[in-house]
Amino acid sequence: MPQTRQMAGFALGEDLQVRYGKVRALSEALVAPLSDADATIQSMEDASPAKWHLAHTTWFWETFLLRDNLDGYGLFDENWPFVFNSYYEAEGERIARFSRGMLSRPTVHEICQWRAHVDAAMGTLFEREELAPLIELGLSHEQQHQELLLTDIKHALFQNPLGVAIWDGSAPHSVTSGDGWHTHPGGIARVGKQTDGFAFDCEGPAHRVLLEPFALSARLVTNGEWAQFMADGGYENAALWLSDGWAWVNENAIAAPSYWRDDEHFTHSGWSARNPDAPVSHISYYEADAFATWAGQRLPTEFEWEAIARGQEGHDAAHDPAAGNQLDEAEPPLPAGSPGLFGDCWQFTRSAYLPYPGFEPAPGAVGEYNGKFMSGQFVLKGASCATPRGHSRASYRNFFYPHQRWQFTGLRLAKDCR
Repeated sequence: MPQTRQMAGFALGEDLQVRYGKVRALSEALVAPLSDADATIQSMEDASPAKWHLAHTTWFWETFLLRDNLDGYGLFDENWPFVFNSYYEAEGERIARFSRGMLSRPTVHEICQWRAHVDAAMGTLFEREELAPLIELGLSHEQQHQELLLTDIKHALFQNPLGVAIWDGSAPHSVTSGDGWHTHPGGIARVGKQTDGFAFDCEGPAHRVLLEPFALSARLVTNGEWAQFMADGGYENAALWLSDGWAWVNENAIAAPSYWRDDEHFTHSGWSARNPDAPVSHISYYEADAFATWAGQRLPTEFEWEAIARGQEGHDAAHDPAAGNQLDEAEPPLPAGSPGLFGDCWQFTRSAYLPYPGFEPAPGAVGEYNGKFMSGQFVLKGASCATPRGHSRASYRNFFYPHQRWQFTGLRLAKDCR
């Protein structure tokens, strides 16, 4: 595949078909530096091969848009839905998740031929107004897989003792955003989806919550601060940890964030010196909570985080959901420390991922997209350096299990103000 650069963001009011073309092109640009072997490996069950992401997102368009809405459309290959369905029970049997890395065929080239076939067939569907919400869902779905593709290949290449780099690149210039706090007086706040624009079903319905007075840090916790936590015995002090977290630390010999080695960390550009002023990333909920306890603070709730974000929207460019260090093109993502609430790292909250009052999943197979995962996971807010710019918003609810940390996950401290 040719080495290309493809921009991630959308222009305001941009045509839906133009946006589709940009999203699809970016996915292929992200895979362009990889060999077929790179794109095939699966390093753990939580991750998927890069070419599987290319194929699964294409399966989504073919299954939910073309197969169901375009008369006479025939599947590109009738055997492929079995291997590229992810978790949609309504779509029937599928290959086991941990077996995705065994798919030496189809090749990346063959998957790209499928992608081109689907892209060509999509043409007339953009004219059908009733399909616009489903197309919007497909765009956001593929953007999510672009971020997963980047984090999954990072985890896979980290297993290689040669310190493999897929992009040349130097550390981005870090920006210090100050040590202040965003304060909130408390009271009733309205959270959840509140616009006519696209949002996932789990972001609604909008509803009211009662907040006590609190403050949210103006910046993310840094690598340097995390090193202090480690030097102070943070990973050896049971008093700092939740019971499940302490068991996880001991069972897995956890002593540092993922990808750390001495004063270095592993990136998409190989091993490099770790910037102490950049935000810490690749930490679990357990680690985030332990650090907050050590620091004498706490993690925010998702509603506190959203209330601060909504209070700043439209008044401060640094708090614009499309601002900050986010993915603009096919390039190595790395937290830098940009100001604002969005970008660099997804931020853990202490809120369980649960349905909002009045939540109803969408009808049909697409209703399996979010609702069925509302058990045992925690909400993260913001966006990361691997999130396509324009994908996130104040109401966005990312979610992971408390032990997972292969994503660009970090933390922003909160405190009570009474």
